Amino acid sequence: MSEEAREFRARYERHVQFVLDGDLTSALADMVQENMPKMFEGVTVPGGNVVSLRVLDVRKEGEAWVGDTVYVTEDGPIGLRSFWESRDGVWLAAALENFPVPQDA
Repeated sequence: MSEEAREFRARYERHVQFVLDGDLTSALADMVQENMPKMFEGVTVPGGNVVSLRVLDVRKEGEAWVGDTVYVTEDGPIGLRSFWESRDGVWLAAALENFPVPQDA
């Protein structure tokens, strides 16, 4: 695993832990500010009622990183994919989309 991959993975895991812990201020700080609130339009996000999570995949796509996580909430599971861009040397979530939750997640 490359140094960039290790660094991004650590940042992504810190981010999803913020979501799990209900620390939405810190989770939102990991996002491209000028993309909000538009990046949430039409996307189901877990909010503050996360019971557990499972990171399914973290991968590089071109110049961006992509993270796929299933958040288990009190209302059911949510598959959430985030697209991360480097902004001044810091990886920030720039876009979100939902994906179907796999049966084994």
